[in-house]
Amino acid sequence: MSAGALQILIVDDEAPARARLRDLLADCAPDVLLAVVGEAATARDALNVLATTPVDVILLDIRMPEMDGIEFAQHLQKLPQPPAIIFTTAYDAYAIRAFEVHAIDYLLKPIRSARLKDALTRAQSARTPAAAALRELSRGAPAFLSAQERGRIHLIPIDDVIYLKAELKYVTVRTAEREYLIEDALARLEQDHGERFVRLHRNCLVARSAVRGFERGAGEGEGHWVALLEGCDEKIAVSRRQQHIVRELGRQ
Repeated sequence: MSAGALQILIVDDEAPARARLRDLLADCAPDVLLAVVGEAATARDALNVLATTPVDVILLDIRMPEMDGIEFAQHLQKLPQPPAIIFTTAYDAYAIRAFEVHAIDYLLKPIRSARLKDALTRAQSARTPAAAALRELSRGAPAFLSAQERGRIHLIPIDDVIYLKAELKYVTVRTAEREYLIEDALARLEQDHGERFVRLHRNCLVARSAVRGFERGAGEGEGHWVALLEGCDEKIAVSRRQQHIVRELGRQ
């Protein structure tokens, strides 16, 4: 946290909701030292602000297009110093109880200034939400992977991923444009996105839609196959235990 005023970023896809939060923050200003340093309508816009501006607290809407607030909060944990998160939500009572169980702060819409002031006061000493708690609150598989490079978060649409390859403690994420390194477990990625990817060997998952065929691996014997991929010149070996994939996806 900053030694001076709380640096606050408002993230909500609806302009009236952002304006309402600005008004409420102005009401809180006599009692809480704060400064609104930016607004964003999407997670991508918010990351652009975070890339250049120190932020202590994010007032984060949950229901947003492209990526919801819960998933965005998970990606933010990869920052060297993640900001505190206060979710803004119109969720039903059951979902609110889930937030309370995990001690994750939230503001229930319509938001009141007294409740906002209380949340900001707690945010000055709050930790970021636990990764496990955010995963439990997620609805469905994440739409993006994220890589942290030089203090900046890069979002990688899962639909753009050609393969995921585990190498030591990192996973290489390959798209048609480039490679990224992420710190994640291949097993968990398979759990989240198993319908989209197929395991060709123990350390590599390949997008089913990216497999354009198979060919015999040179000098590796009759039983050895490699996968040919769309958008990538690299060939991925198929392990002996996964030879059934060749039959399932078809030989070309």
